[in-house]
Amino acid sequence: MINGAMFRDALISAAITINNRKREVDELNVYPVPDGDTGTNMSMTMNNAVDELKRMPDSVDISEVASVAASAFLRGARGNSGVILSLLFRGISKGLSGLSEAGCEDFANSLEYGVEAAYKAVMKPVEGTILTVSKAAAHKAKESALSTSSDVIFWNDICLETETVLAQTTDMLPQLKKAGVVDAGGMGLSIILSAMKNIFEGNEIAESTEKSAYDKEKNEDSFKSAVSQYDDDITYTYCTEFMLRKADNCPDSAILRAYLETIGDCVVLVEDEKIIKVHVHTDNPGNALQKALEFGCFVNDPRPKIENMRIQHEDKVKEAKEIEAGFTPAEPEKEFGFVAVVSGHGLTSLFNDLGADVVVKGGQTMNPSTDDILRAILSVPAETVFVLPNNKNIIMAAEQAVKLTDKNVCVLQTRTIPQGIAAMMAFDEYSALAENRIAMTKAFEKISTGLVTFAARDSEFEGHSIKEGEILALDNGKLSFTEKDVNKAAYKLIKKLTRSGANYVTVIYGSDVTEENAESLQQTLQAKLNDKIEIMLIDGGQPVYYYIISVE
Repeated sequence: MINGAMFRDALISAAITINNRKREVDELNVYPVPDGDTGTNMSMTMNNAVDELKRMPDSVDISEVASVAASAFLRGARGNSGVILSLLFRGISKGLSGLSEAGCEDFANSLEYGVEAAYKAVMKPVEGTILTVSKAAAHKAKESALSTSSDVIFWNDICLETETVLAQTTDMLPQLKKAGVVDAGGMGLSIILSAMKNIFEGNEIAESTEKSAYDKEKNEDSFKSAVSQYDDDITYTYCTEFMLRKADNCPDSAILRAYLETIGDCVVLVEDEKIIKVHVHTDNPGNALQKALEFGCFVNDPRPKIENMRIQHEDKVKEAKEIEAGFTPAEPEKEFGFVAVVSGHGLTSLFNDLGADVVVKGGQTMNPSTDDILRAILSVPAETVFVLPNNKNIIMAAEQAVKLTDKNVCVLQTRTIPQGIAAMMAFDEYSALAENRIAMTKAFEKISTGLVTFAARDSEFEGHSIKEGEILALDNGKLSFTEKDVNKAAYKLIKKLTRSGANYVTVIYGSDVTEENAESLQQTLQAKLNDKIEIMLIDGGQPVYYYIISVE
């Protein structure tokens, strides 16, 4: 039988192990477009529970461990793989409910519950993925539980089966077979189950490889190490840091140190032949900066930094109290409100202008957690909240957030930024929820979206041989062609998207495109496209995508 302490340690060890191997899993991703990689998402999902698990005593019941872990996994779930993983463990929690310890049959039933929940959550389940591997694990668990009561044999059977089926995923999906790799989500799950099995076999909790790297870096950086010990000291108000390039006839830095100690505390000063770096807590940061000019000039990178530690402390205390007491929802002040997931200064402003109450920072490569979306929903002062994920990898997390609140929430399955914009523009404050949901859905489904980005990895994908760094043009989510020049790719893509007719083209340029280049593209479009097509240019400031194109 497996008790609570063993299960707790197994989950902690699994979280550490998937974090250690997340890059290995990430590299299995065959999709060339940069995304929130599977291993990273699964690692962040699991590690959301580690601190809570570590606080649990050895006497804890297995049901409580499972419940705490499932809740934390769900709140921290990121990306589709993270959500599916959280649902598997929610099923395990359901199966272990009320038990102080669990045997093979209990876990077999629990895995079955988890697989059932995961399949139900996916609109169109695809075999050859983490779903297939989890289903194989559940089936094997049922079979093994009938023939053995040994926890070690039981978990060994499960892990051997997941490895066998994982290897078979290569032949289940054409894109995996072309690349000659297994499914990334299935690999992540196999790693997690194997790490848990190691604990049940009596092995020690895995050690974090990242921790040792961090410790080494900390030992090598004396300035950061010295500063860190003063993080919680608030005798003086302002934490002041700056770096100087030494003057030609720079006085002895001991003079500067002595002065700083008269106006504050927690003084750290390090230097080499060219620079002096300073940290001090003081009520008079201006005096510290003025004195420093006698020894040299300030550099631009990093710039001098002055932070009010008392305000920082108050914010931390407030945040801790909110976490401890639970997040307090905003009182409704209106009928409808909006949460939108976007990234980029221009897009944030645009969605705010369109009426979004809260913008959650996220998108491609930055999948917000279920808890991020939940907190945004709760902070909107409205009776009904529309959620616009604006990315296919965020929809599942948004839908899980709905289950964690009694608030009336409607998740619109917007997969792109242009779809989100169209949905918000179709909203009518005088219409009812059902009418708005239909109208907004119809509006975003009419939008054609073009994306211009870069290849994050070498890949054989959808008939294209792609090299890392090549420019990719995506037509409504499908790879259309590759290019060498960003503006040429954007023009060719827009020309293709408008071939069957269009009235409006909106071009949103990202953080890696200059205003000059964006305006050049706009001029080309105005000169070469049908003059009846209205072209709008927006500075979105988004990462990853050079251009996001909306055609209607």
